[in-house]
This record gives sequence, C-alpha cells and structure tokens, in this order.
Amino acid sequence: MPAEHLSIEALCAGLDIPGRVQRFEDIPVGKVVFGWGKIDSLGKEAAELGSRKALLVTDPGLAKTEWVQRAVDSLLHQIGSVTVFDQVHENPTTEDVDRCVSAASEAGVDLIIGLGGGSSMDTAKGCNFILTNGGTMHDYWGVGKATKPMLPFIAVPTTSGTGSECQSFALIADAKSHAKMACGDKKAAAAVAILDPELTVTMPRAVTAHTGIDAITHALETAVCKKKTEISSAYSKAAWQLLNSGLERVMKDPNDHEARARMQLGSAFAGTAIENSMLGIAHSCANPLTAHHGTVHGQAVGTMMPHVIEFNRKEAAVSAIYTTLFAGDLAERVRELLRCSGMDIPLSNLGVTEEQLPLLAEEASKQWTAQFNPVPVDALALEQVYRAAL
Repeated sequence: MPAEHLSIEALCAGLDIPGRVQRFEDIPVGKVVFGWGKIDSLGKEAAELGSRKALLVTDPGLAKTEWVQRAVDSLLHQIGSVTVFDQVHENPTTEDVDRCVSAASEAGVDLIIGLGGGSSMDTAKGCNFILTNGGTMHDYWGVGKATKPMLPFIAVPTTSGTGSECQSFALIADAKSHAKMACGDKKAAAAVAILDPELTVTMPRAVTAHTGIDAITHALETAVCKKKTEISSAYSKAAWQLLNSGLERVMKDPNDHEARARMQLGSAFAGTAIENSMLGIAHSCANPLTAHHGTVHGQAVGTMMPHVIEFNRKEAAVSAIYTTLFAGDLAERVRELLRCSGMDIPLSNLGVTEEQLPLLAEEASKQWTAQFNPVPVDALALEQVYRAAL
C-alpha cells in the first residue's frame, strides 16, 4: 500500500475491533492528525491554536535530524517565532523540566510542542505544569492537581512505543531520589497529536525493537488490568492486533511503510488504553531493573512480560481475555516477538543475581502499577515472577 494512501480506516480494515477505534473516540486529545509527511502540517496546527511563539521540546540527537528542521520550517512559515529546547535526556528528571521551564519563560511562549519519544513529550508536559501553575513537579504528583489553565500542547512522536501523545500524564523522576512521579491532569493532554509514520523510519534498529516491545506490553497489560473498561479494552485489542502484525515486519524490513504505520497507530491506541485504564506488574518489575542496572525500559518490560502472562493466566478470567487476543500460547508469542527483535534476554544476562531478587521484588511491590494487576501481588509473589525470568 503506497504511503500516501495509508489511513486509520485502511490499517484497521479486517481487524476484529469496534468502529469507534477507527474514529479515535474517547481519546483525551482534541485532534489526531495521522498520515505520511504530516509533520509538515505542524505550523498550520500551531496557527489554528492561535500561537505566535512556540517552544519545541526535543533531544540532542533529534535536533541534528531533518525532522526538527522540517518542524521549525513549518512553524516559521505559519507563526512568528519558535524556540528550540533540545536538551531532553532519557528518563527526564525534575532538572530537565526546570531547564525547559527557564527556556519557555525567557521566550514568552504561548504553545508547547513535544517532538521525540516519551522523554521529550514528558518534559514538554512537565514544563507546561510549572510554567502555567507554578511550584515544582512534586506539587503535581498524582491526578488533577493543576488548578489553572495550561498552554495548548502539540505532541509529535518519533517512536512507536510510549503512547505519551495520547495520555495526560507526565512521568518525571526526582533528580535526587530517582523516584518516578506520575503527574496527570486532563489539561496536560495534547490539543493535537500528529502521528507521522515517516518520522519512525530512520530510528535505529534497537530503538525500534525496544519501543515496539514497550507498546506491546502496554496493550497486553491494559487488556487485563483491574481498571479496564469497555473503551480501554477496545483500544487494547486494536493495539495488540496492529502491533502483533507490525513488529515482525518492521524488524525484517525497516522501510516497510505499512508496518511502520501499524506500529505507530498501535502505539497510540495502546497509549489511549492506558489513559482509560492502567498497567500491571510487568511495569512494576521493570522500574527497579532500570534503577539498579540501567536496563532500557523496553528490554526490562519485555524480559518480564512472558512470565507475567504465565503468572496472571492462572486466573480463569484473565486466561479467557488472553485467549481473545491470541488463540495460541500468548506467552510464547511474546517470546517469538522478543526473539525477532533480538530481545529474548533473561535477567541473569542483564546483570541480575539471585541475591538481588528480594530487594527488587520489595521495590516492585511498591510501584504504582502493581495495585492494578489482575492477580493481587505482594513482594513474595513478585519475587517468584522475577525468579522465573532469571
């Protein structure tokens, strides 16, 4: 299928999903723009929001690519001014946000744009909280704590993983304690999300793999979590079907345009599912691995996910949901996807020792997402899951 003919309807055709998914209903963003080359519409979207001075938040690597230049050119063609903040780090901290706020304040911006992966979008959202409502990120840890209006926000993802463009949460780490703070408010959601699969084609293979597995984990965890709803379940299923069919193809051929589009749309659907539900213990177990061993998030959730499925499917109701997603062995299917992505790696190969398991399990049990797992867990249960992944 030619790239210019890719559409939400075309990608969803033949999938066992409700029609509302194709129309992106129940999504927190005001508008979704999907299509090849749509980054060039960024200026038009900014102008329609009434912007005259925009802040473009991105990372140093992307700042050297054509995508940032095309974004800036589009903005300058339509509005008066754009300031680029390109100092976002992976797993952004309160210090990243503070630096971004300084740049935004000095420029007197009226619009914030996050262009990049989840780190850029989280930093942009975090900046919006403080710039408009004052205080520090700690003041917004939780849900709905911003009392004043926020600036319009445009999300432009360059990866197919976090789904942050479809969520109203910013995930920011405390610079000293490294505790990750989930700061959510509907006012922080994107006014416009621009989904342009072209931006993902030049991603390094490892980034494609890690972000793709992360998105798959989002789809599978939201499908069974305690907070799932009819709406979130529809998006979880759609996300899984798109990602399951797209990841192998894109790993074999990075220039498969339809597969790239499936991955980006699937990631956005999974993000929408998170916004309407929650995650589970794959993410709870992943965070301590990143904190103690520097494990890339996608690898951490990927290593844990097959074992989480095997743990959860002991409950008949959960097993039934897994069967609606995949007729065969879902845990084995995830392992196949990990193998084709070069990510079928046990914890022992990531530097984890058996002696560390009790500490990791104790920390995982205190993670926000653990309480939403469909099967109740404590530190002892999570140690068993870790041990299976060792």
